[in-house]
Amino acid sequence: MDRLKAFFKRKDIEISLKRYGIDALGAMAQGLFCSLLIGTILDTLGKQFGIGLLNAVIFQFAGKGYTVGGACALMVGPAMAVAIGHALKAPAMVLFSLVTVGFATNVMGGAGGPLAVLFTTVVASEFGKAVSKETKVDILVTPIVTILIGVGLAALIAKPIGNAATWVGRIIIWATEQRPFVMGILVSVIVGMALTLPISSAAICAALSLTGLAGGAAVAGCCANMMGFAVMSYRENGVGGLVSQGLGTSMLQMGNIVKNPKIWIPAILTSAITGPIATVIFKLQMNGAAVNSGMGTSGLCGPIGVWTGWVSPSEAAVINGAAAMSPTWFDWFGLVMICFVLPSVICWSLGLVFRKIGWIKEGDLKLS
Repeated sequence: MDRLKAFFKRKDIEISLKRYGIDALGAMAQGLFCSLLIGTILDTLGKQFGIGLLNAVIFQFAGKGYTVGGACALMVGPAMAVAIGHALKAPAMVLFSLVTVGFATNVMGGAGGPLAVLFTTVVASEFGKAVSKETKVDILVTPIVTILIGVGLAALIAKPIGNAATWVGRIIIWATEQRPFVMGILVSVIVGMALTLPISSAAICAALSLTGLAGGAAVAGCCANMMGFAVMSYRENGVGGLVSQGLGTSMLQMGNIVKNPKIWIPAILTSAITGPIATVIFKLQMNGAAVNSGMGTSGLCGPIGVWTGWVSPSEAAVINGAAAMSPTWFDWFGLVMICFVLPSVICWSLGLVFRKIGWIKEGDLKLS
């Protein structure tokens, strides 16, 4: 056992919730952002503003023409796999081999491909790390082991994982449509908390293909945490904190939450309020790329996702019944209220109450 522990330490193989559930999941979201999400934005901009460069077919693959944005989306599997491998500190030969693993797994996993990519990439990466530089023919052994382990595992589990993730996502979407008030609260609170915790709400939403009303509730919850903390902590952090939390991530407050968990309550209560407002009153749907559902106002990806969903619904959203639409003034009003105005006003107000009763003290929200 001691020899095995020493080997794992030498190879930097750390079997832990932090490494796989936080580091790998967070990196997976970055891979999604730099491929599928960016591709969706570029395609939408090209279509809406008639930008020739973005609308032009740059190559043909499997009988289908691809634009720049389409090429980004096509590479989502490799992008996620390489990002995960990088988070797991995979050496170069392993990292390059994960391109094949990610592409194959994502295709086999279907709509639930992102979750399947997470599983197979973690296993393939760790096996690749284990054999890396252990033989004189490393240039052959490392990529062969990494690719065969990853693709072989994908052939066994990618489709079942994809089907399971899709099923869970559709249950959440269906339940939100049937009970928009209750599910609006639950989805908003849960996804909003996931966004602030050191895990990836974006990756979770992508894995579950969370779109429609459920996606709208998720956006509401994320915005409640991001804009809520940004405005509530303005007196401690000023403009820098407003931007870093409002357009960056509320995860920056995690250290302060550990010290005083009560500072999180205003943001959680805000998400519980704005979630059902989004689903019941504004009927806000997020039908862009599902990863947007878990992004909130980070880089304005949540609002952009709603907009792209209006004009050009994602494949996952179309499968769930979405169709292109022309947004009304009420749709735009609802988007602005849910993403910016309500979370700012409600969380700021609750923050004042919590400061008055002593649950939040001066300096509790100060970013280091």
